[in-house]
Amino acid sequence: MTYEVIEGVLIPFVGTSLGAACVLVMRSSLSGMVRRALNGFAAGVMVAASIWSLLIPAMDGAEAMGRWAFVPAVVGFWVGVLFLLILDKVIPHLHFAGHEAEGPKTNLQKTTMLVLAVVLHNLPEGMAVGVIYAARLSGGDVTAAAALALSLGIAIQNFPEGAIISMPLHAAGVSKGRSFLYITLPLIRPMVATAMSLNAIGSLKFFDLIYNMTEGGPNHRTEVLATHLYEQGFKYFKYGYASAIGVVLLLLCLIMTFLINRFVKMDNYEM
Repeated sequence: MTYEVIEGVLIPFVGTSLGAACVLVMRSSLSGMVRRALNGFAAGVMVAASIWSLLIPAMDGAEAMGRWAFVPAVVGFWVGVLFLLILDKVIPHLHFAGHEAEGPKTNLQKTTMLVLAVVLHNLPEGMAVGVIYAARLSGGDVTAAAALALSLGIAIQNFPEGAIISMPLHAAGVSKGRSFLYITLPLIRPMVATAMSLNAIGSLKFFDLIYNMTEGGPNHRTEVLATHLYEQGFKYFKYGYASAIGVVLLLLCLIMTFLINRFVKMDNYEM
């Protein structure tokens, strides 16, 4: 399952990398018509992936609510719209066809803000992949095929996006190699953070395999926090002590997630 998650979150990165690699083989920049066609293609793929791999499964998962099954998906949809609007206001960025930067005033270079615009767009994609694989890890109704379909859809959508941004970077004076790296490395960060967070949290709360094989023995040599919590709470009925272990486990998960996100934090790339 762990390898399945890692492969799933890396698939969109492959799509972006292949698109950005166009800068290494193409001699001239993309024409305006080709750019607009690629933008339309990427938009169509993303809309299809959003509907068939996210919204419809969300409504299917809430079918027990009857005619109100659409409410969680609709609420989540508008919360996501609001979240992206807030990011749009607080992160300085510049769209390819724009002449004025959006967001707060900054002294960042044009090429840096172009990359930030792409990162801003890819944050929700990384969250979408992370959420669907987190649901699969937690034993939800998400199938491997559904999770893979979403990752592939985002990868297909990221291919033209990588080409559209890497070519203008090169035209602005950035070398081909650096144009490729400036597109691929920042965009993989949300997915790396998701994969690292899921694996770190999964390792901290690991229980079933250890308990079924050794029950923490011999002489507590294979005991972890989760098995110790179970033993204290359900064998010796020390509920207060077990609850304290649970709080410590939660704090460790939060600290690990915070450190991972700090480690892969998007810095300001001066080009």
